[in-house]
Amino acid sequence: MPPDFEPGRRRRLDTDPDNVERDLVRLVLTIVELVRQLMERQAMRRVDAGDLTEYQEERIGLTLMLLEDRMDCLRERFGLTPEDLNLDLGLLWLIASASWRERN
Repeated sequence: MPPDFEPGRRRRLDTDPDNVERDLVRLVLTIVELVRQLMERQAMRRVDAGDLTEYQEERIGLTLMLLEDRMDCLRERFGLTPEDLNLDLGLLWLIASASWRERN
């Protein structure tokens, strides 16, 4: 869960027309970050299980590092911090978190 997640507390997007682009980017990057974290967890699970060759492990590691770097660039471009991406995705976030806890 996001570090500042509090059950019952909702964080909403600002609907000011002047901020639409930034808020849309914030939402999209939040979802991309969720997917990135899920991919990273899946990769770690596969590495731990010995399902990957050394070459595949290196490729996955490089891909995840590049994705994280691109995320940093996009956050910087739109003036966002990692904390700004801790939107309450409601059920989507809870399902992803529960799925992760069940496997580990």
